[in-house]
Amino acid sequence: MAGDQFPVTRWSVIDAVKSEDPAEQVRALDTLFAAYWKPVYKYVRLRWNQPAEDAQDLTQGFFAEVLERDLLAKYDLAKSKLRTYLRLCVDSFVMNQEKAARRQKRGGNATHVALDFQGAEGELAGTTIDAASIPSPESLEEFFEKEWVRSLFALAVEELRKFCAERERERTFRIFEEYDLSGDPEISYEKLAAEYAIAITDVTNALSWARREFRRIALERLREICASDEEFHREARAVFGSDAA
Repeated sequence: MAGDQFPVTRWSVIDAVKSEDPAEQVRALDTLFAAYWKPVYKYVRLRWNQPAEDAQDLTQGFFAEVLERDLLAKYDLAKSKLRTYLRLCVDSFVMNQEKAARRQKRGGNATHVALDFQGAEGELAGTTIDAASIPSPESLEEFFEKEWVRSLFALAVEELRKFCAERERERTFRIFEEYDLSGDPEISYEKLAAEYAIAITDVTNALSWARREFRRIALERLREICASDEEFHREARAVFGSDAA
């Protein structure tokens, strides 16, 4: 696939959960949970001012409800984005839990991915957002959307790491990680070339390849968690800018 093209259309989670193939349904739910559990957890912590333990229970309970009430089947793509719909479902779920004045622990087979709540807490502690200082619900909606993008990119980075390992290109990933992900303002092509004893052109080529593959992987992930081609193209441009087309 050329670097400036969208990936071949793949089934979205909305299509896949309607499949008669149980394996396809599980794959879709795994994809959904992996992309959304962390934004949901952080959103519950801030929007609903929940302590970590309660937010963990609410997050697991919400995804159990997604399954039990078949919420994906009720989604109307003509009315909103999938992520907006899920965020509103989270609000409704938490409000109902508070009205019932009880915390409901759910689990078992409800979720299909391991939820690293400790890691999410570490990320949340590192944010500069103070829930008490947020002026409006719209700011938290924006926070949810940014966390959604962050989750998407984190999944793409991990998939790129595995992709590089499979092709014995671990050095390429380390160069990409150091230059594009570390946030070190002192890093340069020259320093990387010296560190790995390679030519600067090799650093350039490695970064070009890794960035292209990262973008491809991220777009493929994004396509799966959008409900339609129209939504996918709109979200891709929002995430990658006008050059996403």
